[in-house]
Formats: sequence, structure tokens, C-alpha cells
Amino acid sequence: MKALIKKKLLEFLEEDMPYGDVTAIPTKDVEAVIVSKGEGVLAGVGVVKILFDLAEIVVMESKKDGEPIKPGDVVMRLRGKSDSILATERLAINILMRMSGIATATAKMVERARRVNPKVVVAATRKTTPGFRIFEKMAVEIGGGDAHRFSLSDCLMLKDNHIAVAGSLERAMKVKRSFTKKLEVEVGSVGDAIKAAEFGADIIMLDNFTPEMVAEAVEELRRRGLREKVIIEVSGSVTPENVAEFAAMDVDVISSGYITHSAPALDFSLRVLQ
Repeated sequence: MKALIKKKLLEFLEEDMPYGDVTAIPTKDVEAVIVSKGEGVLAGVGVVKILFDLAEIVVMESKKDGEPIKPGDVVMRLRGKSDSILATERLAINILMRMSGIATATAKMVERARRVNPKVVVAATRKTTPGFRIFEKMAVEIGGGDAHRFSLSDCLMLKDNHIAVAGSLERAMKVKRSFTKKLEVEVGSVGDAIKAAEFGADIIMLDNFTPEMVAEAVEELRRRGLREKVIIEVSGSVTPENVAEFAAMDVDVISSGYITHSAPALDFSLRVLQ
């Protein structure tokens, strides 16, 4: 994992300064601090430490991923060459802002969901920023959520367009299976949820269901003796405002694109100390 993170960070550095930083100033040894300007859950420290290590910047002390932070908190103290600190400043701050925002949104949704359903899992989706997925998924986990699939290679998942191509739910579920991969099926109706369970799905995703529809699907699966044979996931338009409603419906997983595509970033600043 560390090697992959290094590779990504080097790509980001090349994007940000393909020919170096042309704003040349005298280089000297300096100390600097990164300060929080918002309140939430800190995430990205481990990634930023790898970035600073690549730039030969020493992290003298820092808070940890997952710690609560508030405005004015010093989250990292640095020492290194001024040109290195200035060259990596924006990338480091961007990573902390984005990851901390996601961790904060995830933690909020986990807290609200588990207040009514202590065992429910709050998960991410693949609605992520191209090139930044690994960091967004890490932030979800730091916030107490589940990363869900990292890629199309992680799980057999039949969505509405797969079913449309196959011509029917039954034909789509004849996809070649492996004992190492679970089969998840996205459904849009209570009837299809029952069919998916009867056809042998491991996970049923109730997509864009209302809480009332979720309750109906869960009850019907239970009545037919199928509830305990499947994992029930709810997805579609789940936000911090309605997550508790869905969690109360006796579901196992709630997945939300909100936590990666709409979570507000937390603000940070880097200050060179005189």
C-alpha cells in the first residue's frame, strides 16, 4: 500500500510542478505548522507524512488520523528546506482537506445510523474522484465506514444496466461465479428483491427505495425465510439527514455516494514560522 501511495503522490507532484517551482527564493532551513481552520475528524496525516518524507521534510510531531480537531489546532509541525516545504504545501493541504472532509461526513453518518441500528455498516460507493479513489476510500475507513468495492475486480455486482443487457434478472444472475467473490444484485422493486434472493444472490442492494419500501422488502424476505440468507444493502440518495430512517429498517449495509462526492472539505493552512 505504501508503494502505491508513493506512486500516486509522485504523479500529483509532477502534475503540480512539471518543471519545478519557478518562484525562486533563497533556500534556508525553516519550521512550519499546519493548522486546522475547521472542526471535524482528521484524515490524511499518514498520506501527508509519506509526501513529506519524499521531499525530505521532517515531521516533528503530529496528530493522528481519526482524531477530532477544531479551529486553531496544530495538526503537524515540520522542519525542512524552505523550497521543499513551499513546493509541497498545496498538495499536502489539499489531501488533508479532502480526506478530513470525507472522514467527518462518514463519522457523522455512522453515528446517526448506529444510534438506531448499532450493527449497521455505512459504506462508500465507486462515486469517487478519478486518481484519488484510494485516498477517499481510506478517509471513509478513518471515519468509521466501510470502503465497499475499490474496483470492478472486487465483487460480482449486477446493476440495472447489466440486467438490461442480459434481458432479465434471471439470465443476468447466470453470470460466471467464483467461490472467492460474492454476488451482489441491484434491484428496484420488492418483487425483484425476492427474485434475487431466490436465485441465490449473496447481497441484495435496494436501490432508491423509500424507507417504507425497504421495510416491505425486509418483511417479505423474512416471511419467506430468506432474510437471514442475504445481506441487505440500501443505496441511493442517502444523506446525513435521512440515514437514520434507513438504518431503522433492519438493514445490514447503507452505502452512500454523498460521503465521497459531496462531503464538504475541511480547511487547513500551512504557516512558516519566523
